[in-house]
Amino acid sequence: MLFIFALLIIAISYATYVNLKKTGRYRESKFAFIGYALGGLLILFKLFTVVPAGTVGVVDFLGNVSDNTLKAGVNFVNPLANVVKFSIKTQEIKETMNVPSMEGLSVQLEISLLYSLDPENASKIYKTVGEDYANIILIPQFRSVVRGVTSKYDAKALYTASREQLSLEIKNELEKLVGPRGITIEFAPMRQIILPQGLTAAIEEKLKSEQESQRMQFVLRREEQEADRKRIEAKGIADFQAIVSRGINDQLLQWKGIEATEKLAASTNSKIVVIGAGKSGLPLILNQN
Repeated sequence: MLFIFALLIIAISYATYVNLKKTGRYRESKFAFIGYALGGLLILFKLFTVVPAGTVGVVDFLGNVSDNTLKAGVNFVNPLANVVKFSIKTQEIKETMNVPSMEGLSVQLEISLLYSLDPENASKIYKTVGEDYANIILIPQFRSVVRGVTSKYDAKALYTASREQLSLEIKNELEKLVGPRGITIEFAPMRQIILPQGLTAAIEEKLKSEQESQRMQFVLRREEQEADRKRIEAKGIADFQAIVSRGINDQLLQWKGIEATEKLAASTNSKIVVIGAGKSGLPLILNQN
C-alpha cells in the first residue's frame, strides 16, 4: 500500500512539476519537485526491510508465500510484498487450570510452557495457521495434554517428587502434536499445585510418618553396625589373650627372673640379697635407696 501511495505521489508531483515549468512558474515547481523526491525516497525505503534480532520474515507477495524466510538484518525485498515477522525467541505461556487426578479429584494447577518457533517452518506456520498460531493450535493442545497426563497420576504424585516426571511427559506428548508443525517445546515446568485442604493435610501427615519410619530404620542400622563393631573388637581381644597365654609358661617366667636378677646385681646401688628367696629359688635383691 505504501509503495502504491509513493507511486501516486511521484506521478502527481511530476505532472505538476512539468505543468508549472511550462507556465514559467519555476518557484512553485520546486515544491512539486520536493514531492517527487519524497515519493522516490518512499519507494527506496520499500525496497529494503529490517528484520530485528530474534525474528524471521515471511514474504507474502499478493498471496504467494515464499518458502525462504528472511534472516535478521537488512534484506532486499519486492516493494509490493508484505513481510510478516515471526519471533523465534523462547516464549512463555502461563496457565492456571483445574485438572483431574487418577482418583477423580479436581486439582488446581499453575503451569508454564516454554516454546519457540522453528525458523525453517515459519512460512509453513504462516500458510497453514497464521500469525496467531499460539492461540489457535498451541494453547488448546497444551491444555488437552495437561489434563490427559494428570489423569494418569494420583494426587500424591502431583504433590511430591513425581512432578518432574509429569512435566517431562507433558513436554513429550505436546511435542508429538505440535513439533511437526514447526513449534519446538522446550520445557513445561509446574509452578504450583493446590490440592483440597483435607487431602493436603493427609498427604503431609503420611509423608511425615514415612520420614519418621526411614529415620528409625537408619537408627537401627547404626545400632546394628555398632554392635557388630563391638563383637569384632571383643573377639580380637579374646584372640590376643589366648595367643599370649599360650606363649607364657614357667620356664619363660624363670628365665625373665634370672635376667632381672642379673641386671639388679650389676647395678652400683647398695642392696640386700636374700639367697634362695621365692618359690623359684632365685635370690631376692632389695634396693635400699
